[in-house]
Amino acid sequence: MKTIKVSEATGAALDWLVAKALGLTEESVKFPSGSTADRIVIGEFGRAFDMLTGKDCAYSTDWSQGGPIIEREQIAVVPMAEGWEAQYEPGPANSELFLCYGPTFLIAAMRCYVTSKLGETAEVPEELT
Repeated sequence: MKTIKVSEATGAALDWLVAKALGLTEESVKFPSGSTADRIVIGEFGRAFDMLTGKDCAYSTDWSQGGPIIEREQIAVVPMAEGWEAQYEPGPANSELFLCYGPTFLIAAMRCYVTSKLGETAEVPEELT
């Protein structure tokens, strides 16, 4: 594992961190044969792969994956001169406001979500960096 700054995370590393923030990296999948495996694995081309859905994790590039998180968590994203700023306040129990930036709407929002759950630095598998 390698520690990275969430504010600089992109691609497969950011997608892995979103899965981790959602708790999916600790989940197991039970197959009809009775065997189990980690839900999120490193698939082809160094991408995080979800064994349950059979899809690459693409929270930072696929609206069908990242969009529901933004909507559910009510993450606000606004355009900046260069890129996007995401603003996230998790709720009354945690009144801290998280601000994150990114070159795209989804990257900014996912960095903000991950920072709120895991902190400013987090560990990702070496092969994702």
